[in-house]
Amino acid sequence: MRAAQTFVSAMEKYSSDITLNYSGRNINGKSIISIMAACIKRKSKITVFCSGSDEEAMLSEAASIIKNGFGEE
Repeated sequence: MRAAQTFVSAMEKYSSDITLNYSGRNINGKSIISIMAACIKRKSKITVFCSGSDEEAMLSEAASIIKNGFGEE
């Protein structure tokens, strides 16, 4: 849960929308419930889509959080 909370908290400050694609499913990247329900396993391949006025900054931060193991490593 901590990894999901870390990610959602960071993404909530942006006005853009964020979608995570995992195993063919689209997941709302601002919803802790949706992320937890997706049961994304560590080291899984996910694709991140951002759309909106601050999408580049959002995508950059999302990628950084993911690459750094959500602060859990």
